[in-house]
Order: sequence, then C-alpha cells, then structure tokens
Amino acid sequence: MKLEDIKVVASLGTGTMGYGITLLYAMNGYTVRMFGRSDDSVNRGLTNIKAALEMYKNHDLVKEDEIPEILGRITGVTTIKEATEGCDFVIEAIAEDLEVKRKVWKEIEDYVGPDIIFATSTSGLSPTEIQEVLVHPERFVVAHFWNPPHLVPLVEVVPGKQTSQEVVDITWKLIEKIGKKPVALKREALGFIGNRLQLALLREAIYIVEEGIATPEAVDDAVKYSIGRRLGATGPIETADLGGLDIFYNISTYLYEDLCATKEPQKLMADCVAAGTLGAKTGTGMYQWTPEALSAIKQRREEILLEFLQKDKTTKF
Repeated sequence: MKLEDIKVVASLGTGTMGYGITLLYAMNGYTVRMFGRSDDSVNRGLTNIKAALEMYKNHDLVKEDEIPEILGRITGVTTIKEATEGCDFVIEAIAEDLEVKRKVWKEIEDYVGPDIIFATSTSGLSPTEIQEVLVHPERFVVAHFWNPPHLVPLVEVVPGKQTSQEVVDITWKLIEKIGKKPVALKREALGFIGNRLQLALLREAIYIVEEGIATPEAVDDAVKYSIGRRLGATGPIETADLGGLDIFYNISTYLYEDLCATKEPQKLMADCVAAGTLGAKTGTGMYQWTPEALSAIKQRREEILLEFLQKDKTTKF
C-alpha cells in the first residue's frame, strides 16, 4: 500500500471523534464510509458534520460552495462490512474497550486485503494488545486524534510491537495530507505523549488545591495566562533550552522534591467521583456549572481553537 493508493476511507464511529475524523478526510478529497450502529447514530453524526461545516464557513475555513461536495463524499452505513469492503484505509473511533476493539478488528480482517492499514484512535489502550488477535498485526497502528479532532491539530502515531515501519510512515503521511500535525512515538507507552503530560499537570494542579496553596480558580488562571499561552508557541523542552538549561536544572534541584509524586488518584478527585459530582456533565465538580456558564466556556474554547486553525492555514507546522 502506498499513500497515493488510498482513495476510500472507512471511518468507524459517529461520536465526537468519529464524525470529526470523517469530516477531516472528506474535506481533503477522500471518499468516506462512516459506520454507526444504527440509522439514528449515523444521522446524528451527519447532523454534527453539517454543524461543524457551518462553523467552518462562518470562520472562513471553508467556502459555502464547497460544502455540498464535501458532504457528497460521505456515506453513512450501519454494518462494518458495508464500511470496509473495498476501502483503502480503516480508522476506528468506537468504544474505549479492549475486547470490543479486538472483536471489531478481527471482523474487519474478513472483509479487506492484507495490505490495508488498520488505525485506531484509542486515547490510551495498548496497540500491542489489540493487534495480537490479528492475522496481520504488522498493519495495525494507533492514530490518536485529539478531541475535538476537527479543531485540535495533533495526531499521535503509535506503533505496537509488531507494527511495521512502513505502516507508521504511510499513516504519518496520510495524517499530514489531511492537514493535521502527526507526532510519532518511537515505541508505545501508556497515555502516549499528550495524556502523560496532561495528567502530570493535572496531578500537580489538584495537589496545589488539596494542600491549600491556592483555589481551583487561581490554579486555572495561572495556567491559562502564563504557561498555557507560551506552550502554544514553544513546547516544554524548547522553553527550557530558551530559558537556559542551567536555570531549569537549578530550579529542579529544589522543586522536584516538593512536587506531588502520588501514584494513586488523589482524594479530592476520588471524593468527587464517589459523590457523583463528575463535573460539567452533572452540573458540579471542582466548579459549579450552570447551563449559562457551561455554554460560555465551551464557546470561548471553540473561538480560541478556531483562531488557531485560522493561523494554521497560513503557517506551516
């Protein structure tokens, strides 16, 4: 399989990840068969795709006369066989359950040739554990799109122990071709790169609150208005180089010892989960979420991410 041979993509899943991934391929000229387990599921996915295209149009990321052509490249189907037969690439964004994914991928092998690449958008499951049930495990790879995929550029490309380098290389090129930013891991690791960094930051943020150092609001503001802005321009290792490794080394000699090093979820989060206060989905978590507050922060986040996308159109990654 070569990059130029990929024309038809099977996209499994119609949730936030699934419809977003489908949209990205369709916007970049690929014929896409989007699989959902029911007509209602497929229709929800198509409705969300139309809404995303309208949002793109309102921010000059797509032209109105391009929308019918993009939608015309997408076909919704309700069986895996319909989605995958005759396709050139399969990307899956279904339930984050190891056995469910294994079962689906084993079924797909019955419908496609041995050279078709299988990509899962799992956010943390082991590609090695998924691919070991396949007849051709060398064709299996993680392509972890970040949520929401139509707004966040990063895609982590992660090999399993049996994944061929050719599959990693082709997947990387395909991700790049649809306008995303691929980052390849040398080997698999729990949480890949992004979630390891995200959870390290969250662990320290919760620790600061638990220790009475600052409120959740102060912690979030400290991130949003300092390192959060800078990290969009320079990553943590670039920042250390720019600031001087001697300076960061000196800080680490006394600060590392004082940072949170727990290996278990912290009590503050565990207590919230036990009480059923799960955050925005229940109206209460670390914060109180009124419908108005939730709508406002989602709109603010969307506007900021769209501003970045507009800049990405004129700036190479």
